[in-house]
Amino acid sequence: MGFIAIATTDELAVDEMKAVELDGHRLLLVRAKDGFYVVDEMCTHEDYSLALGCIEGRRIKCSLHGSYFDLATGEPDEEPADEAICSYQVKIEDGQVWIDPTQTRSESHSRR
Repeated sequence: MGFIAIATTDELAVDEMKAVELDGHRLLLVRAKDGFYVVDEMCTHEDYSLALGCIEGRRIKCSLHGSYFDLATGEPDEEPADEAICSYQVKIEDGQVWIDPTQTRSESHSRR
């Protein structure tokens, strides 16, 4: 499939997010202070939308029970969540945010 453009870089201010749907899969585009991230939209703890949460640094907080996830790795930083969300490969090119929905960041790191 390869990379797909999902937004322009000026669509979001720092600490803003936008829900995106690709082939029926719900994702969340996040602009943190250090760049853009795309993660699964739903919290792994209770299947609750992370779009209702907030961004703190490079973490996203689920507003239902307070779990935090690292945007770069998807790993939970605080309980009650104990399962990671997927964090996808993102690149910025020609003012566009591109995602490869077939490759998560953890898959990319394990291949190096």
